[in-house]
Amino acid sequence: MSAGTQVHANLTEEQVREISGDLNEPDWLTETRLEALEALEELDMPDVIRTPGRDWTNLHDLDFESLVDPLNAAEDKDQVGPDEAEVLAWSDAVAEHEELLKEHFGSIVDPQENYLTALSTALFSTGTVIYVPEGVDAEDVTVRTEQNSRSLFNYTLVVTEESSSVTILERQSTGAEQDEQYYSGVVEVAAGENSYVQYGSLQNLSKEAYNFTVKRGVADTYATVDWIEGNLGTQLTKTEVSTTLSGDSSETQIVGAFYGHNDQHFDLDAKVWHRAEHTTADLVTRGVTDDVARSVYEGVQDVGADAWDTSSYQRENTLMLSDESEADASPKLIINNHDTEASHSATVGQIDAEDLFYMTSRGVDPRAARNMLVEGFFVPVLEEVDVDELRDDLEELIGARLRQRD
Repeated sequence: MSAGTQVHANLTEEQVREISGDLNEPDWLTETRLEALEALEELDMPDVIRTPGRDWTNLHDLDFESLVDPLNAAEDKDQVGPDEAEVLAWSDAVAEHEELLKEHFGSIVDPQENYLTALSTALFSTGTVIYVPEGVDAEDVTVRTEQNSRSLFNYTLVVTEESSSVTILERQSTGAEQDEQYYSGVVEVAAGENSYVQYGSLQNLSKEAYNFTVKRGVADTYATVDWIEGNLGTQLTKTEVSTTLSGDSSETQIVGAFYGHNDQHFDLDAKVWHRAEHTTADLVTRGVTDDVARSVYEGVQDVGADAWDTSSYQRENTLMLSDESEADASPKLIINNHDTEASHSATVGQIDAEDLFYMTSRGVDPRAARNMLVEGFFVPVLEEVDVDELRDDLEELIGARLRQRD
């Protein structure tokens, strides 16, 4: 039985047409949804991270039949930004910017790339379009989504015109908690020439939630796409953050932080595709696993044949606070151009016993010493976070989780 048949019986063309109709979508968008629905039967789950001898994540056993409730998308959403930029709910964007959507929707994340992207394309009923005109600097765009339904499918499109900039903070949390919930988020960022996008997200969904997100950006000439991603919630998170550096002298930074406890499971991808000359990438991730939590991280730096004068760096560090937790990291360099300066490193370990001894021997309580060392471990990542609210929230949530452990 294919992965698609698992849920396909629960979904109908009528449901998809109702979602599209409620949003007053044009025919081409309705057809895109219906084609994604039809493709479900043939598509497989997203690739999961494999390390030698092991598949860490099993998406095939998820009971989407019980998780997906197509016509119930209860949420509280807050979408705000400065007057110079347009921060639109999806239905407003459909009405006001159809040509923009026609050009960019599905251009970066293929709606039929895998089973979960197709499911999201067919069923998304909420979303945000952020459009920044030429020369506009848009600070403090915030998109807060509180999920109050069993399933929620969210789509975000960011388009920046030449020499513009935008800083975005996206947050996902759970309001009316259910036994199990499914959150799906697709983000596409099209960064125009010499524009700058910083996209920070903080996922703190309920401990009963399943989370699938893919965030992808394409950077034009001299453009920058920076990502910050914090993951603290859910029982299972499968996420990818990636940038294609398609224009000369384009840049990206991907910063990640995660903290898994209880029986949480994180499957985290960070990828950069160097496809032009003089491009630069920096990938920095730090995470903690505790109790029986598991994490697996894969970072890919792919340097194409035409990507002359590439600079690409990657660092991933995971700290295990318990003997029962598990973590692995799989950094990869794929280099097809010799004019490249690149490096990658990954470490998995426990709190340094000497550091702990040093602090306790000077009168620091062992639990307080451990908490201070964990908070210090996250500092190199937090220092890379330019969005004050996101950095403060991450620090606060990490501190709260450590106190919860005591």
